[in-house]
Order: sequence, then structure tokens, then C-alpha cells
Amino acid sequence: MRRRSLMIAVPAGLVALAGCGDDKSDSSKASDSASPTASQPSAPASPKIVDGPLPAVTAGTKFGQKPTVAKGSGEPSKDVAARTLIAGSGRTVAEGDYLVADFLGQIWDTGKVFANSYDGKKPLVAPLTQGQIWEGWRYALPGKKTGSRVELAVPPAWAYPQGNPEQGVKATDTLVFVIDLQDAFNAKSSAQGKKVPQDDKALPEVGTNTDGNAPSIDVPKTDPPKNLVANYILEGDGEPLKADSTVLLQYKGVLWDTGKEFDSTYGRKELISFSLQQVVKGWGQGLTGKKVGSRVLIVVPPSLGYGDNPPAGSGIKKDSTMVFSVDILAAM
Repeated sequence: MRRRSLMIAVPAGLVALAGCGDDKSDSSKASDSASPTASQPSAPASPKIVDGPLPAVTAGTKFGQKPTVAKGSGEPSKDVAARTLIAGSGRTVAEGDYLVADFLGQIWDTGKVFANSYDGKKPLVAPLTQGQIWEGWRYALPGKKTGSRVELAVPPAWAYPQGNPEQGVKATDTLVFVIDLQDAFNAKSSAQGKKVPQDDKALPEVGTNTDGNAPSIDVPKTDPPKNLVANYILEGDGEPLKADSTVLLQYKGVLWDTGKEFDSTYGRKELISFSLQQVVKGWGQGLTGKKVGSRVLIVVPPSLGYGDNPPAGSGIKKDSTMVFSVDILAAM
């Protein structure tokens, strides 16, 4: 899955955080997948959502199984066709959410599969917003529940209006998608792992609330540790992060000396995603190996943070120790 670098337009605080890391593009890719953002120069008028026609799913009919889909029969609808094949019972998806979804996409006329995430065992993680995902998804998926399997037939105006030659998609092609909605996250999302005892009184204590509000960070009145600290507060059960993983996060950062908050996704009311190769060394080292679904306390000493060159206007002094609570929501 080719994705744009999400470091281009992130808020200033994290741009500064990322500035101390290597400027490398996102290397995570889903097998045989196409970019949902390519060839979308502008958004057409809102489509009408209809219930068909849609080709049959002939094999792999269970949630999470790679589906086999029949070739389209006759002319597809000029509107976006949508049908829930399996009704889930999870949270309701809304526009603006980050979706976690497995999917298969194929061309109506030929049945050619041009994109699928099942083979690579790496779901798509993308925001359900204009320019970030196929427009047909943006209109048809809000209101669906996670745990659902949804089939769509999307006319070219809301798919690839200029085509996608790399994937063999013409500008006149209607695309068929089968989508397994695994999860969805928004600015009120929290890690949901198991609580881990915080027994070391020489370290900050982090709140364990999972209501989407910023957790408290209580810094002790002691000298900071000289080495990196990266401890579970809530331990999730997802896959461990790799050194080059791209992650979807909530986080809050405070200074050890004052306890003053200097950056937070909670305050901005938006999630953030980036590669662990694009952040200060303390973040990259501290989050590598940690499981998706976890909340992690990271104490970053100056040698692995900004040292004597903090970002201008950040409120961070030279040689500051930084303390973070980080919720790992998904790996991209």
C-alpha cells in the first residue's frame, strides 16, 4: 500500500519531534494493494447510496477470510452500491475516523483483482477523510459497525476518476470492494490493554483511564533517570512494533523538571501517525518491541531527545528530560 508521508502536515509540536529523526518515507506496504489517494484531483458531488447491483462473493465468505468475488454482470449502477454482508456489533464508524480494514478490490467488467490486503496480512489503516481514501468508501462506510463485512460497487467518479494505469484500472472502470471493518479510531480513542503495576516510585505515575481523555502524568520530586525508560502502563495483545513501523497514536508529553505539558494529541483533538524512524531516538528505541493496544511510559533523557538543541518555541529547555504517555492504537 503506497501512502503519502503523514509527517508533511502534522502539527508543529510533532514536526519538531520528528525533525531529530531520519527523514525516511513510510516503508510499510500491504501486498498487492493500490493507493486509495491516487488520481483523486477533486471530489465530485455526493453520490446516492443504493443497494445494488453487486456481484456475489463465491468463496471466503466469513469475516477475515480473503473473498473470491464473481465478475460483475451487466451494467453497474451509476451510484455507489453498498450492502452489508455480515453485520458487526462494534463501534459505529464515522467520517474522520481512522479505519483498520482488510479489503479486496477488483474491476467490475473483468473481475481482475487490483488490490488486496489479505495476502500481506497487513490491514489498511487510513483516515476516512477526503483525499485520504477512495471517495466511495468515505460516503458508504459511515454508520457501519466494526466487525461488519461490507461490499461496495464504486463508479469511477468516486474511485479513480483518472484511472490508475499502474494497477490496470481505467478511468471508466467501476470498482468492486469487499471490506472487513476490523476497527476504527478517533480523537476519543484510548489503548485498552491490561493494567501493569507501577511499583517504581522513582518514575512518573501515569493514569490508566481508557475513556479517551488525556491520562495524568505525575512526575516525582527526584532526579530523572539517566537512561531511557519505556514501561507498559496498559499492556495490549497486538503485534510488537518493529524499528521501522509506522504507528497510529495518542500521546501526551510533559517536562520532568516542571511537569508542564508541552505537546499532546488530546489537546489538538486529533490522532497522529508517523514512522518510528522519523522521531527522536528515545521514541524509536522505546516503542520498538511494544505491542499494539498498549499505553507506554517513555522517559527520554537529553541524549536521546533534543539535547542542547530543542525546537524553537517549544517551551523545552536545553538538556531537558521529557516524559511521555503513548497509546499505540494501530500499526500501519
